Amino acid sequence: MQYADKMEDCEKSLSELINLSTTDLSTQFEMKRGHIARFVNRTSSGDSFKLRALAARRKNSMIHRYDSISKSVGSNSMTRSHVRSNAGFDALEQSMADMKIKEGHVFKGIVAAEPAEPRACGCVNPPPISDQVAPYAAVESISVQRLTPEYKIGMEPLVKTKAPPLKASELWRDKPAVFLCLRRPGCIMCRAEAHQLYSRKAIFDALGVQLFAVLHEQIESEVKDFWPRYWGGVVLLDRGREFFKALGGGKLLKEKFVSGFLLNPRALSNFKRAKAMDIEYNFKGEGEIKGGLFIVGMGKSGIAYQFIERNFGDWAPMAEVIEICTQMQNQREGQGERVLY
Repeated sequence: MQYADKMEDCEKSLSELINLSTTDLSTQFEMKRGHIARFVNRTSSGDSFKLRALAARRKNSMIHRYDSISKSVGSNSMTRSHVRSNAGFDALEQSMADMKIKEGHVFKGIVAAEPAEPRACGCVNPPPISDQVAPYAAVESISVQRLTPEYKIGMEPLVKTKAPPLKASELWRDKPAVFLCLRRPGCIMCRAEAHQLYSRKAIFDALGVQLFAVLHEQIESEVKDFWPRYWGGVVLLDRGREFFKALGGGKLLKEKFVSGFLLNPRALSNFKRAKAMDIEYNFKGEGEIKGGLFIVGMGKSGIAYQFIERNFGDWAPMAEVIEICTQMQNQREGQGERVLY
């Protein structure tokens, strides 16, 4: 977000930022006229994930500030720091409350996908998808390779040393994890989905859940453009495409560009949604293999949720993802690990 630093420093609440006049936005943050128009339009229509990302960043900065102050000053200043940090946690709690499943929301269950709309006046049928959750055995032994670590300020643009392959189950051995399986890191819709998910990292950190992005092919220039600009977390390579096969019930879900995109009104709508976010994109790499999202519980708890990208550019409903992660946190606190499958 171009003006995120200035908005963060002003210490205004989200509601105050949203209600600022165009004059205030121009004078306080030096916003350009076109940016003001997009800012006002998006916040009024409910597309405010960037502001929630700002709240998450503010929460993180408050935590780091509290840690540094508490080590260098006495008990009186520590108390004052604690008061300031509470404001950051309040912002986080408000952001989490915004993501709660609202009354009337229809929960899609453990296996979720957006509906398939008629294409070309019903002449083109969408490919079928599996409504069965992938068995734990299908993901437990997947071999993956870390392409990037979690980004830290001052880190090299791209880590040059290659990490050895590891078993996927090692990643969720001690903490549950979300795996975002992307069709192509240069795809505008994939970049938008990755950005809107990772912008809420503070929420997932509070819930004790890790975030991973999964690619099915390695093009170094594409990884470099994708990380950390659109995704600041760990990027994994699934060379065997096993995560993607698990989403398809044992086989890859693929669809051609013409039938899956040009003739699909929902995919076109998804493209317009991503396009409105001013995200750059390209057409490098394999883009017909559909992705999705997994939430895997700690240890051998099993797959708690999976979302299938039925239409190009479908996003897992954030309210459902947050709700599942919250339920897992409650289970860990109250009952400990419970085997699901």
